[in-house]
Amino acid sequence: MDWLLSGEPWIEYRARLDLLGQAEDDAGVRAARRAMLADARVRALVAGLAGWPGEVLASHKSASQPFHRLAFLADLGLRKGDPGIDAVAAAVMAHPSEEGPFALTMNVSAGHGGTGVDTWSWALCDAPVLLYALVRFGYGDEPSVRAAIAHVAGLVCDNGWPCATSAALKFRGPGRKDDPCPYATLVMLKLLSELEDCRDGPACRAGAEALLGLWERSLDRHPYIFYMGNDFRKLKLPFVWYDIVHVLEVLTRFPWLRKDARLLDMAAVLRAKADQDDSFTPESVWTWWKDWEFGQKKVPSRWLTLAARRILGRLEG
Repeated sequence: MDWLLSGEPWIEYRARLDLLGQAEDDAGVRAARRAMLADARVRALVAGLAGWPGEVLASHKSASQPFHRLAFLADLGLRKGDPGIDAVAAAVMAHPSEEGPFALTMNVSAGHGGTGVDTWSWALCDAPVLLYALVRFGYGDEPSVRAAIAHVAGLVCDNGWPCATSAALKFRGPGRKDDPCPYATLVMLKLLSELEDCRDGPACRAGAEALLGLWERSLDRHPYIFYMGNDFRKLKLPFVWYDIVHVLEVLTRFPWLRKDARLLDMAAVLRAKADQDDSFTPESVWTWWKDWEFGQKKVPSRWLTLAARRILGRLEG
């Protein structure tokens, strides 16, 4: 814990809240939060979102995409009223689609079923991430946010969430129509875990069962070409795509899952990767984040260790 608290202010802030259980009004928490907001890298992330939505979205897996950066700031604990947050949140909410979810500019080539032109649209691999960030920032009671959440939550099927997009996009991923999209299901669960009136409902239970069922059948079930093999099991941050740390972070948020043998089996894979001093070293990195302390594979990462201890702590509590 001393090692975590001696790290960057955003690590200290989350360690105090998530591992020590300190309150926001604790003197140490308040000091760490002030230092986090003044941190040059955090400020640069916020400033980089000022031209929202930024570049045209070509790949949801790209770790540099503005909506992934927005979610990272939300995970750090930035909120309404912090420098730059109100402006970017307003920019996000300025582009509701006809269906409700907030749109981004995308360009899907004709070869992939699109139009080849820039289009304001949304997909279930971006809309929940935007909504998650808005809810974490403190905009969850905005009527447009609630309407967007209602639409995407309502797309759930018996086996999780499908690959779904706005009518304007005319695109579907490489999979059978009746299959769940593992990533869409993951980020929908992450969004709904933030909502007290949703986190115990049938939609979350269907989504959780879908992901745990895929873990159980990881050798032969790979819907939409999402695997749970060697690459999936490498420790990697921040939460961008479909990997073991991201899935565990989301599923352990649901108390009613914490005795599930499949979840405990997945957590055992994470636990086995601890170093001798109970810290964790990244096994894969997003190159866009190489200047952050988790963006390397040579030494233990405080941010990854914090995430792992938070996950395992939920299961051991």
